[in-house]
Amino acid sequence: MTDASAPTSVLASLPSSWQDWITDNLARGCSALDMANSMARSGQYTMDVARAALDEAVRQRGTGSDAGASIFTPAQVMPFIDTTRNRIVVDQREVEVLFVLKNPQVILLGNVLASEECDAIVAHCGTRYTRSTVTGADDGSSVVHEGRTSDMAFIERGEAEIAERIERRLAALAHWPAECGEPFQLQKYASTQEYRPHYDWLDPDTSGHRSHLARGGQRLATFILYLTDVEQGGGTIFPGLGLEVYPKKGSALWFLNTDSNHQPDRQTLHGGAPVVKGTKIIANKWLRQERYG
Repeated sequence: MTDASAPTSVLASLPSSWQDWITDNLARGCSALDMANSMARSGQYTMDVARAALDEAVRQRGTGSDAGASIFTPAQVMPFIDTTRNRIVVDQREVEVLFVLKNPQVILLGNVLASEECDAIVAHCGTRYTRSTVTGADDGSSVVHEGRTSDMAFIERGEAEIAERIERRLAALAHWPAECGEPFQLQKYASTQEYRPHYDWLDPDTSGHRSHLARGGQRLATFILYLTDVEQGGGTIFPGLGLEVYPKKGSALWFLNTDSNHQPDRQTLHGGAPVVKGTKIIANKWLRQERYG
């Protein structure tokens, strides 16, 4: 790691290649936070060094509002689940805290949805499913990927009262504004279908993901709502953690995708194991840094 305290000018201490990279990306209008995250992920610099260098670069460009102030907030606000109690009362429901992993944060919640609510969401989408896609890293387009063999459907905001009610409940659970969430994305898995391990966070180092980051910032957290029971298979797996969570109708899995600096957390690699028998239907809700859309 580079020593942040040695030189007076952190920016001047960087190799010319990094200085040019900073200059070019600021000129293109890239997010300073995303750039700091990229520098930290390179393993060559700490987050403090990256932020100090970018602060200097922005001031030299004359785009800072205060020559002595940092362009970064000292602490980033994060959504959170209150795990100080075993039960959380929200929207007249008693949600159960069933499992907590602290690092990375993974929480299993029971009784988030009533069985009737699960059925209503499933019925609303009916036969509108299409082959699932992923976000292309090069251009941000939706592309079919061999690692994701499920079918998907969306429920847009304002489309269904049942979805609006559940969205408000999740916002209260996560202490995060509903308008900062993406629309519900339903996934239906028949026998043998799966989603191989992947990350939910958007990679600021790929041009395709940058276009999605511009629509609300990073995906800070994920809710997976289990809308059906599954007879065999279909668990949500975290291969790096040795963890597998099996679907139970009405429960929800929550995990943070980033650290407290909104930097993507590579410990959150996860996937949907193949369904062996039955049908798995889930609803994904991704929470963004800012208002989505």
